[in-house]
Amino acid sequence: MSVEVRIPQIGFSTQEGTLTEWLVADGGKVEAGKPLYTLELDKSVQEVEAPASGTLKIHAAVGEVYSVGHLVAEIV
Repeated sequence: MSVEVRIPQIGFSTQEGTLTEWLVADGGKVEAGKPLYTLELDKSVQEVEAPASGTLKIHAAVGEVYSVGHLVAEIV
C-alpha cells in the first residue's frame, strides 16, 4: 500500500508553494518524520517531512509551483 505525499497547508493563508529541492532521490529510501523536500512559500522556505517510511516515487518537478493538496510523490 502506498502513502500519498501532498503539498501541505502551512499557515492560514497558504494557497500554493514552489517545490525547491528533493532531499531524497527518486527510488531512495525515506524514514517517517525525516525531511523529504523543501517548499518555498510567500515569506519562508520550509522542510516537509515524510509521512511514512518506504521507497520514494517522485511525481513533481523541482522549481514548479503547486497548489495545497497537489500530489507530489508516493511512498511505497
